[in-house]
Amino acid sequence: MRDDLIVGLDIGSTCVRLVAGQHKDDELQIIGAIESPAEGVSRGVVTSIEDATTSISRCLEKAERLIGIPIISAWVGISGSHIKSEKSRGVVAVARSEGEVTEDDVERTIEAARALSVPPNYEILHVIPTKYSVDNQTDIKDPVGMIGVRLEAETLIIQGLIAQIKNFTKAIYRTELNIDDLVLSSLAAAEAVFTAKQKELGAVLINIGSSTTSIAVFEEGELLHTAVLPIGSEHITADIAIGLRCPINLAERIKIEHGTVLTKELSKKDEIDISDLVKEEELGDEREVISKKYVAEIIEARAEEIMEKVDEELKKIERSGMLPAGAFLIGGGAKLPGIVEVAKRKLRLPASLGTNRSMASTIDKVNDPVFLTALGLVIWGDQVAGSQRRSWGKLPATKLLSGAIGKIGGWFKKLKP
Repeated sequence: MRDDLIVGLDIGSTCVRLVAGQHKDDELQIIGAIESPAEGVSRGVVTSIEDATTSISRCLEKAERLIGIPIISAWVGISGSHIKSEKSRGVVAVARSEGEVTEDDVERTIEAARALSVPPNYEILHVIPTKYSVDNQTDIKDPVGMIGVRLEAETLIIQGLIAQIKNFTKAIYRTELNIDDLVLSSLAAAEAVFTAKQKELGAVLINIGSSTTSIAVFEEGELLHTAVLPIGSEHITADIAIGLRCPINLAERIKIEHGTVLTKELSKKDEIDISDLVKEEELGDEREVISKKYVAEIIEARAEEIMEKVDEELKKIERSGMLPAGAFLIGGGAKLPGIVEVAKRKLRLPASLGTNRSMASTIDKVNDPVFLTALGLVIWGDQVAGSQRRSWGKLPATKLLSGAIGKIGGWFKKLKP
């Protein structure tokens, strides 16, 4: 593998997506984007290591054939309802006698914040500093070079269940792929979707996947809150299947091809001809038409529930209806016509479909809402790899996490025959 190849791997419940980037002429260029069906993963958790390994291997083989370069390692996104975030503070005395804050002081402060009481079955994934204080001066973004006696850091600690992380990484290591780092999926996706100005003003990223919806809230340029909700677009499919009393595969086709959330634009006379879908799915269903308004009402009810749960998370941090840059929707569920309008109504915020705002690409596929997480992982990896292009404290989690990944990797390699 070339040293300048950066790979982002997003393992979801229905699809494994991979984006490969490469440095050419001092800029990052996307050279490939691949997706393949996923098995053995549900709600961000591995349910069958064998199936998950097979799915990842299949995606890697397709990617290697496309880009013509062997893939040795990747930046991997992790999500799931087992992920939780918690605030922590770290305080240290400035080491130098003249009182100048150094990078070593900042690192010691973050390590002090890391020393909170983590439950024994949890592993710290990220330690993200949100702001610093030097003596009585608060809300400092970068304290290096300032004069003071006491340095304090406010951080957001993101943790995951050790067993789930080990199962997840084991499925990846069995494909002979090394993990550059595990990155919270919503955190990585934000690198592709948000501009610096939007992060500064205050914005929320809503990733509607098949079985989970993850959110990441930014304000004043820093991550403020993150959560993973155990509800996604497959719940909409299940609702349609129950409401129409039809098989789940037909319900999925109806949702993708005819689904909408815009009930007000429809009348009871609007109908959907499903005779072709019934034939393609080889079903013995005699119905040929169904009410489009009825389907839209089913979808709208579940879409409203998702947005209400997102708003509950915003209320926890007192930001409900108070993020000027608004909400950005990504993931497969974000493609449903009209879901942006539901987000505007329920969240009382500006809302839009998330797009790739970070880099131009000749491969249109990476601009699709479902590929933005994998693209964000490539951008994250690029920012970390080019340490000369980033200042201290912007992406500290990777530096702190590498030890944890090393331990998991070493643990797995001992098991290999």
